Amino acid sequence: MKNIAVLTSGGDSPGMNACIRAVVRYGISKGLNVYGVYQGYTGLIEDKIKLLDERSVGNIIQMGGTFLRTSRCPEFKTETGRQKALENLKKHKIEGLVIIGGDGTFRGANELIKMGIKCACVPATIDNNLFYTDYTIGYDTATNTVVNMMNNIRDTSDSHGRVTLVETMGAGCGDIALTSGLAGGADAIIVPEVEFDLDDICEKLVNARKHRKAGSIVVVSEFVCDIGELAKAIENKCKFECRTINLGHIQRGGSPSAYDRNLATRFGVVCIDELLKGDSGVVGIKNGKYIFISIEKALAIKREFNISDYMLAETLSF
Repeated sequence: MKNIAVLTSGGDSPGMNACIRAVVRYGISKGLNVYGVYQGYTGLIEDKIKLLDERSVGNIIQMGGTFLRTSRCPEFKTETGRQKALENLKKHKIEGLVIIGGDGTFRGANELIKMGIKCACVPATIDNNLFYTDYTIGYDTATNTVVNMMNNIRDTSDSHGRVTLVETMGAGCGDIALTSGLAGGADAIIVPEVEFDLDDICEKLVNARKHRKAGSIVVVSEFVCDIGELAKAIENKCKFECRTINLGHIQRGGSPSAYDRNLATRFGVVCIDELLKGDSGVVGIKNGKYIFISIEKALAIKREFNISDYMLAETLSF
């Protein structure tokens, strides 16, 4: 293998640039020509492919997002679109790809593998919703961003004696809400994995006031409920003033944490080593050890929610 390429696809996450940097520089150190594909799978179809060198990835390790940019590409889901991508890869004599993204990105890579292209995939999503790996790139940074926002929100909540509902991202996975809620001392955490009860939430908030808490924070993972309606219900039942804050894409941006930079770097190195062996699959980390398994196996692994952390947050929230 002499020529490989790297691309980022789907939602951006802090640490993608650190991974790209590792792929390019480690790949070059192994004698590879490394190309960058701009705008994800769209770039494969439209031939937005450029040879990179060591300086191409200089001064990006501290940057959020992805300097290669990203996109969601419906055309790549078609046979015609994938055939265009394959033709462009052959044009540049690219034999392997490092593909950075989430589950939809992995499924796209699997189609390329079926067409004869070696692909090594990196899990990069702030939602941490790829369950074969303990951590995905961007998750640590996103949770730290949420905790920092909660610190600011608590100041004003306490000053006004309010209940503030903070909605986090998660895409059906409650990890961001759980981890940030526990770290930020939330009075209640609402996640999709555990059914919540309005009466229980209100009882916690009332008890918090009885323990001389001035204000309260409830962390809510997206899509579980309408936080506006929940705020009205809490106001009516508890007679506390409520506010809602949707942190939205603030969670996606920002300089990646040291953990995310190092994780992304190691993931990139593992992918190069696996491509040089002629293997395809996905990299991950499990119990502190780096793993490389097939895409099918990775996507088939089911969710194991950290109920012990959830119960700990419940115990400490008064």
